[in-house]
Amino acid sequence: MAATRRPDHGRQGLHFGRAAGQLGARMQIESFKVFCDLSETESFTKAALVNGVTQSAVSQQISSLERQFNCLLIERSKKKFRLTREGQLLYEYGKQVMQSYESLLSRLQEVKDIVSGTIRVATIYSIGLHDLPPYLKRFLKAYPTVNVHVEYQRANQVYDDVLGNVVDLGLVAYPNKDARLEVVPLRNESLVVICHPSHPLARLKSLKPPQLRDLKFIAFEPDIPTRKAIDRFLRDHDVVVRTVMEFDNIETVKRAVEIEAGISIVPLGTVAQEVAKQTLCAIPIADVVLSRPVAVIYKKSKVLSPAMKQFVAALKDPP
Repeated sequence: MAATRRPDHGRQGLHFGRAAGQLGARMQIESFKVFCDLSETESFTKAALVNGVTQSAVSQQISSLERQFNCLLIERSKKKFRLTREGQLLYEYGKQVMQSYESLLSRLQEVKDIVSGTIRVATIYSIGLHDLPPYLKRFLKAYPTVNVHVEYQRANQVYDDVLGNVVDLGLVAYPNKDARLEVVPLRNESLVVICHPSHPLARLKSLKPPQLRDLKFIAFEPDIPTRKAIDRFLRDHDVVVRTVMEFDNIETVKRAVEIEAGISIVPLGTVAQEVAKQTLCAIPIADVVLSRPVAVIYKKSKVLSPAMKQFVAALKDPP
């Protein structure tokens, strides 16, 4: 039977027959999801990216909802994205609908003992390039029907992508406290001093903070959490170094140290290959516990699928 509207409720009432009802319900769920993603990202571009559609398709979905509910949902202003009062109400209820729907899908998969689907992960470079690969290899071997899509980002972008539903999970160091996020601690990684094999420090089995004074230093950029932690460590021990270069990723930092531009402090696991090849030396810092906490983050309102739950569990278990 074709879809028919209830005349006494105008455009807001919609009745379906069985076949049309199933299709309509699915389309309604998709529209709610697009609208919720748009509301949270405040960007048609990001909402399109999250849902794998064009910006035009997002606009069409929103227009369709506005026609159905006979009201404007978004204030058409070029200054800033803003929901109308009706849009805010639809977002609040639509979010509940999406959470219930995702919970249902997750429970059905659990009942059927199904671990499959796609997991979208955003990770900072150092974790993604050095820590994640062995965990990912083991996980995919155990669950070959799961597709894990990994994106490498700066820390601030990882948080934005998690909160904006662009990704399901984030991997970060020194996780921020945020009421909107769940934080799952994974491990603490030791930080070490690295230098070229010809550097005077290379002869040492360990060193104390004062031995770093006035040395040329290759640093991470100021907004990177590991840089902030290293700066605190140096201040706490009254150590001033000569920062000669600043980079936004671990690989460039290592290359700079390899050409004898200076020393640096990095997570031990990120230089395992270079130490083995003897292109870098790693020296532990004596009498000091210097480490960086690594964690998984995800949105508190996020319903984790069985695949996502298993992936988080795999990251907590050393390979």
